[in-house]
Amino acid sequence: AIKGRDAIDQRGLDEALIALDGTPNKAKLGANAILGVSLAAARAAAVAKGVPLYRHLATGPATTLPVPLMNILNGGKHATDSADMQEFMVVPIGAPTFSEAIRMGSEIFHELKDVLHERGMSTGVGDEGGFAPAGLATNEQPLELMLMAIERAGYRAGEDAAIALDPAATELYRDGDYALAREQRSLDSKGMVGLYADWAKRFPIVSIEDGLAEDDWDGWKQLTAALGDRMQLVGDDLFVTSVTRLERGIKEKAANAVLIKVNQIGTLTETIDAVALAKRAGFASVISHRSGETEDTTIADLAVALDTGQIKTGSLSRTDRVAKYNRLMEIERELGGAARYPGRAAFPRFRRA
Repeated sequence: AIKGRDAIDQRGLDEALIALDGTPNKAKLGANAILGVSLAAARAAAVAKGVPLYRHLATGPATTLPVPLMNILNGGKHATDSADMQEFMVVPIGAPTFSEAIRMGSEIFHELKDVLHERGMSTGVGDEGGFAPAGLATNEQPLELMLMAIERAGYRAGEDAAIALDPAATELYRDGDYALAREQRSLDSKGMVGLYADWAKRFPIVSIEDGLAEDDWDGWKQLTAALGDRMQLVGDDLFVTSVTRLERGIKEKAANAVLIKVNQIGTLTETIDAVALAKRAGFASVISHRSGETEDTTIADLAVALDTGQIKTGSLSRTDRVAKYNRLMEIERELGGAARYPGRAAFPRFRRA
């Protein structure tokens, strides 16, 4: 079905792969198998043209380096005996360049290690390379620890560095309520929205991903109405990089950003189309890794190629995470004076409550 096809015709190749599978969710061949062929063709085409991958895939200027959402504290399914919520990320919104953003994130990450040590907490790392301390009393405590680390590293919270969350709320959802086992309580959708609104008043939160469960559409609409004008609200489980679900979210005003996982949707063409749909609707797109990763750096090139302005690819430990940051710094060097780091501008909705 694909033998003899022109690798430069990415859309034609991907459409042939989709037709070969013939199912709506790639159940026959599998998204990972299809994606492997899709990516191999793109890399071969870039080599044949003698250009970097991000140039080959570019849909625009391809000079914007993404702001990294760096997961420095892990909980939920990514850790054992830690916070209920899954990811607590530092976001270097005040850095002048991508390389400086990585330095800033690294300094805060290592300062957090000292903060945890001083409190007798473990500094082992979770699946995505962030610290996974046991014994946290509440889900708010990680936010307090991150604020300490930001300030002790010599930065201003909310100006130089901000915070992003991924509660992975689908994992907390039980019979219509959200179970916060650490705090021995449950909250309904309205209660979760109230919790996030309270945190937004006291912490510099620029983004919340999966703040509510994937099928809690009414809750998502409440959350977006309450906080959508002051922060980014990202659908990951809500949209699963599905154009159909994203279209519903746009129509119902549920979330204002989408997480983009290339192996979830299955081909580069579908990924590019999903980002284009989000952009037309005024939704932000965050290019993302997966919890289980490799050292492949395609998503780094993709974030630049599509000018998404944001990337989520873990902490500053584990080679599978660091590889993406190294590739982005390499791209920044290649671009030279043309390179642009958006910083706070990547989060136009962000304002302190």
